[in-house]
Order: sequence, then C-alpha cells, then structure tokens
Amino acid sequence: MIWSTYETMARDQMEKLQLERLKQTVRRVYDHVPHYRAKLNELGINPEDIQSLEDLKKLPLTVKNDLRDNYPFGLFAVPQKEVVRYHASSGTTGKPTVVGYTKNDMETWTELIARIVTMAGVSAEDTAQVSFGYGLFTGAFGLHQGLERVGASVIPISSGNTEKQIMIMQDFGTTALIGTPSYALHMAEVAKSMGIDPKKDLKLKWGLFGGEGSTEAMRRELQDAWGIFVTENYGMSELIGPGVSGECKALCGMHISEDHFIPEIIDPETLEVLPPGSVGELVITTVTKEALPLIRYRTKDITSLHYETCDCGRTTVRMAKIQGRTDDMLILGGVNVFPSQIEEVLFNTEGIGPHYQIKVFKKGYLDKIEIDVELIDDNLLESFGQLEALKQTIRSRLRTVLGIDAKIHLHEPRTLARFEGKAKRVIDMREVK
Repeated sequence: MIWSTYETMARDQMEKLQLERLKQTVRRVYDHVPHYRAKLNELGINPEDIQSLEDLKKLPLTVKNDLRDNYPFGLFAVPQKEVVRYHASSGTTGKPTVVGYTKNDMETWTELIARIVTMAGVSAEDTAQVSFGYGLFTGAFGLHQGLERVGASVIPISSGNTEKQIMIMQDFGTTALIGTPSYALHMAEVAKSMGIDPKKDLKLKWGLFGGEGSTEAMRRELQDAWGIFVTENYGMSELIGPGVSGECKALCGMHISEDHFIPEIIDPETLEVLPPGSVGELVITTVTKEALPLIRYRTKDITSLHYETCDCGRTTVRMAKIQGRTDDMLILGGVNVFPSQIEEVLFNTEGIGPHYQIKVFKKGYLDKIEIDVELIDDNLLESFGQLEALKQTIRSRLRTVLGIDAKIHLHEPRTLARFEGKAKRVIDMREVK
C-alpha cells in the first residue's frame, strides 16, 4: 500500500513543487530568522535570486552549532505563541539543540510517519509497541502519532523494564515493534531467558527500527532473533524527527519524502555538490517546516542518493543505508574506519553475538584499538584453543577487510552493557585530556 500520491509523483512535477516550496522557505527565513538573513546578505543573495533548484547550492550550509549558538529559539521563524510542541537533543556535550513545531508542522510530521510505517507493512490491523523512550527525544512521539494516523493500535510502553515489555508484547498480541535495533536485540535475549521463543510464542510480524545506525548484518540478527520483517527508518530532530525517509518492502534504500525535504550529497571536505549515486555527506533542506525551517543542513551522515523508480512503485529518491558519520569516523594509524564496518566483520563471524564495544587509545605515539565482543555459546570458554582460534579469525578479517590490527577480548554471553536508547559502541580514550 502507498499512503500518499506525493510518493508516486512524476519527477518533473516533484521538482516543480520543490522549487515553489524552496522559494517560499528562503523568503520565510530571510524575513523571520536574523541568522539566515545575515548569512544571505553576506553572500549577496536575495530570496528573488532563487529561480531554479540549481540555485540551491548557492545557499549557505547550516550546521548543528548554528542551533546551539542560537539556543534556544534563535532559529525559529514563528513567535513562541505559534509553537505547540518542543523537543530537544540530550545536550550531553553542552546546550541541547531545541526544535519546535507549529500545528501545521505536527500535521506534516504525522503524515510523514504514516507514510513510512505504511511502506514498512504496518496497517490498521496491527498493534504497535513503541519501545523508544518518551520525552524530549523525538522518536517515540513521532512514531506514535503516525501509527495512530494509519489506524494501528499503539502501546506507548517507552523503553526499559524489559521483562514487562515482553509480558505486554505477549499478552496484548503486539504485531509491530518500534525501537532501536540494539535494544530490540536485547529484548530478544530477555524473552529467551524468560522461556519465551520470540518466533513461536509471540505474534510479531514487523520491526521498524531507527534512532541509531545499523548494518545488513544487524538486520539479519534481528530477523533471526524475532522472525520478523525488519525495516529501517531515518530522521533527526533538527529536520523533524523520524519520518524523513524509510524502507519499503523492496529493501533497496530509504525513500525520502521529497515534497518536504530536498536532499543533496556533498563532499564533506570540499563541500562540492556530488552527482547522483556518489557517496558523500547528506545535506537536507526542509521546505515545509514553519517553526524551524533549515537551509542545507549538514547531517554528517555518509550515504548516496538513487533516483530510479523503485519496484514498489514509488518515484521518490532513495538514500542508501548510512555507512557512518563524518564525526564518528575513526582514524587509526592513518586508516579511516567507521564503526559500522567493524560491526559488519563481527556480525559475519560465526560464534560472535551482536553486542560489542570498541576502545581506542594511544600507546606512545601509536593508535591502538581493542574490541570487546560476546560469545554466543559459553561452552567455548572451556576450550582455550577454540577461543584463540576465534580471536585470530576476527583479527585476520579486520586486517584483510579494513587494514587494521585490533586486540580482541572475548566475553561470556550477556556480560557486556545493554542500551535502552542509542547504543554507545565506541570509547575513544585518545580524547581524554
């Protein structure tokens, strides 16, 4: 099922709509946001200068620090009395980034979520359990309202209290699980420890996961653990929250709602706009947001864009699975490595569980990396030879695939930290002063 006719618009009609909305957005920020007016004046750009989508690249880029520098409401384009909802980032490294929504923004957000849950398979016949944390984080509320829009029954259980989550899932007949992929894997472990077989004793059919990056190997782990159809969706608070894009049943990229977001791919070093299919940093311009419109927002996420019509019939551009972030790339002895690449190696190694942690530190002038991983079967702990062979297998694959040498620590099952929200996979002790 396709929720909205905008998802199948002809390319020329979509671009015509995008240009119209882009012009309106540039005028909105010029008239109502001092930060953008100053930026545009500095570049000698007037709103009337935007006459084609090609002119988009003339506009200034926006970064997260712009939101922090204008904390809390300096980038808002409407007076506070028009804001009906606030959300914010965790602010663990300083002031949080604050986002706001008008009544129309809330309507847009709800419709966008309706699109992505529909393309993932959820309908009015489903009971959806939202296992994101409710609060300033956008994930839970965003998915909740869109699920209700399509007619699904929603269980707003939030994150944590995992045994109760499993009980509710079983008693209420949950058919769709919403949360982070790492927490979903933990939930499957807990279910098994309770004597519940997730594949046989539950009614789950769909898994809609987001909030953190994941790999194809992670998808396979989730499918194997739950016996469900797994899709990924993408968004960030600054743009609107979840709802920017999501996977359909063809699983060939996440469809971006182009009537609301104009995507670009840039070279993160030169800032040059790259052609379709190129791998680079995703930049998004919002063209319907009223409270917090953003021009060319640098997401820091590394991906590519593909414009061919999908097998599902949608004509909207698809973004490939996120390869990593420009701000979490590790440089180890001159080698560029993303944590997701390490995850792919680990998840494709027999005997290794889905939980791991990467530690990076300096030894003298050299970068060193150690990886803590869990075993699936603790019987392996009884054989020193098997443990050493497994360590060497992982080290060899990391050297072959990524060109890095890592020390591997094997742990008993269920001993590494679990996360109810975004998993913290990397501890970079080189940054400690």
